[in-house]
Amino acid sequence: MRLFLLTALTMTAFAANSILNRLAVDSGTIDPASFAVLRVAAGALVLALLVRWRGRSLPLLVPRRIIGAGSLVLYMIGFSAAYLTLDAGLGALILFGVVQITIFVLASLRGAPPQLRQIVGAAIAFGGLAWVLSPSETVVVDPAGVAFMAAAGVGWAVYTLAGRSEPDALAGTAANFCMALPPVLLAPLILGGEPVVSLTGAAFAVLSGAVTSGLGYALWYSVVGRFSPAMAAIVQLAAPVIALIAGVLLLGEVASLRLVAGAVLVLGGIALSVRMTPESNTTK
Repeated sequence: MRLFLLTALTMTAFAANSILNRLAVDSGTIDPASFAVLRVAAGALVLALLVRWRGRSLPLLVPRRIIGAGSLVLYMIGFSAAYLTLDAGLGALILFGVVQITIFVLASLRGAPPQLRQIVGAAIAFGGLAWVLSPSETVVVDPAGVAFMAAAGVGWAVYTLAGRSEPDALAGTAANFCMALPPVLLAPLILGGEPVVSLTGAAFAVLSGAVTSGLGYALWYSVVGRFSPAMAAIVQLAAPVIALIAGVLLLGEVASLRLVAGAVLVLGGIALSVRMTPESNTTK
């Protein structure tokens, strides 16, 4: 039960990131590049202070930081750049589709292939997500946006797998954010456009970085090692569904029959995948 509650809290934090990004960037109160920079900076500051407050040191110059911080940079910049041209629903489909495929492939190469039940559950869950998020009208897909989001998906998949062997979830996450900050500062040069930073947009970015990203990612690193790689990919499909439900409750979006049915499919697919043998839960 404790693992379930912690995982649910983590997915809620992930969903909150989508809501905060939508509130800030879609409203024009901040540009995507500035949002990414403030998000990482706030996460790095809060996490570093928490680590120091607990009397620990930041493991900055260790080999694992190349993978952890590098994949975080790829995710942050790719995610911000993709949403300059992609519809939110289509972007989520590409992101989580690439995350699933990347984790399944990398886990198989490392000798931990997904079980048949996990594959079926993942297919059901992703099918439900695709049904909910698929655009109802013809949408022009920008190849650059797809490429950026695919890169973000690969980055997040690698970041997730790297967390399974992180000895200290909080310190490791803090170090990843600190080491990721200098490259992310280049985001405005990569994404271009005029910088727009209002007090409201900055507040949303800081909240996303300090709480739902920084603390949320630390919490994810604390629980992800208890899942098999395949399950770590599958449970994340709950995040966009939570974001959609939050959009209905907080942003006044319409709760359609498709949303309800799709949510049932996503959660049902996850539930099917969770029913695994004890050995698969401890595979690393």
